[in-house]
Amino acid sequence: MSKTYFETTRLEHVYRSLEERRQDYHEVEMPLPAEDIRKLAGRCQNCGLPFCHAMGCPLQNDIPDMNRAISRGDWRAAWERLSETSPFPEFTSRICPALCEAACCLEGEGFGATNVRQIEKRVVETAFAQGWVKPAVPKKRNGKKVAIVGAGPAGLAAAVRLNVNGWEVSLYDRNAKPGGLLRYGIPCFKLDKALIDRRWELLQQAGISFFGDTEVGKDISGSYLVKHYDAVVIAYRTPVPRELKVPGRELSGVVQALELLGGQNRKNTGECECTAVSCTGKNVLIIGGGDTGNDCGGTAIRQAAASVMSIDLMPRPPKERSPHTPWPLWPYRLRGSSSVEEGLERFWSLNTLRLLGDAGHVTGAEVVPVTWEFDANGRPTKFAVAGPARVIPCDLVVLAMGFLRQKREDVLASLGLPDQKNVLVAGDAANGPSLVVRAIADGLKCAELLQ
Repeated sequence: MSKTYFETTRLEHVYRSLEERRQDYHEVEMPLPAEDIRKLAGRCQNCGLPFCHAMGCPLQNDIPDMNRAISRGDWRAAWERLSETSPFPEFTSRICPALCEAACCLEGEGFGATNVRQIEKRVVETAFAQGWVKPAVPKKRNGKKVAIVGAGPAGLAAAVRLNVNGWEVSLYDRNAKPGGLLRYGIPCFKLDKALIDRRWELLQQAGISFFGDTEVGKDISGSYLVKHYDAVVIAYRTPVPRELKVPGRELSGVVQALELLGGQNRKNTGECECTAVSCTGKNVLIIGGGDTGNDCGGTAIRQAAASVMSIDLMPRPPKERSPHTPWPLWPYRLRGSSSVEEGLERFWSLNTLRLLGDAGHVTGAEVVPVTWEFDANGRPTKFAVAGPARVIPCDLVVLAMGFLRQKREDVLASLGLPDQKNVLVAGDAANGPSLVVRAIADGLKCAELLQ
């Protein structure tokens, strides 16, 4: 068992300088030297029961074997082991919250988890640099065709697996380019869109076809897909954002998060000349304190907003792991972000009563502080008003309150597809909004059902 964790501590801060990254949309994380990665990989204990692999990773990546290979300098072996289970490690190593690290035995022992995500990133980028990443061309075709509706992480994962299994794969997406929320939701400063283009080039070389700017149910009918394909996989993103049902929602200057995030990404990559939503010079209020709210905060800061604040109805998480989520469970605790470090102010336990406006445009939000009651498992159950209402002045309100899960029958009906055995639903369309790594895992699982 390795004892390197005594000499090498977990690396906690991986961001570029604050002054530099606030001025651009390049990835906020800095690349780490290979020797530093080897030291970090050497902290891995190669546990007899690796919770990182068995419990933490939805893809079941063999993390201990990858770390062992890096420790002995065999980057090729590390890549081969990683790529056995992970079709897009260049994505997950940048945007996954690292469930594996939360389940790491070193975390449970109080030494700080192995930096799995940073290690994975260096492995995949080394593999690309060395030319080890090749298109997964099928050995033979099985004579069957499949249409996949949605080119996000679940759809792309299903496409990779089905193509390798011999299916002729066609991807349909309402957007111009593949990637789904990877491209149009996650900011460029977290995931460089050139990485999606790099991977997509390999998928094309493997024989996968893409039909962009094509909305199933509008530009092409569901009945056409059922008639011309042996199977159909629905894997488009969760399309229904949670709404703020308060007076004043109809005011101009109140937008959904993806309007801000998608517009900025499209400008960054040249799909459009200007953003749909501009935060420049404005006091921006973000309602919703999760990852999407933090992403909106970082975007507003880069657009030179006058101020950026996020509020959340839910209570502030504890600084340390909650006793209700003991190791190796995913911990309920307060998490930082690059956007908070850059200037995003966050507040909790505030209920929005109404939005105020002048001449049809939002000028503020009336909020009231609340206190929460918790059940025996530490879950907040109901709240009560805890003080007087006040108004937060703002020129722009961004709603970042998550997305709603749709029923299977509603998903199929919206696309004009019948509910039959050869029509499958995967990813967020099946399970509701979740993590990219879970969407990828579900896309692979869905593909295995088509044999």
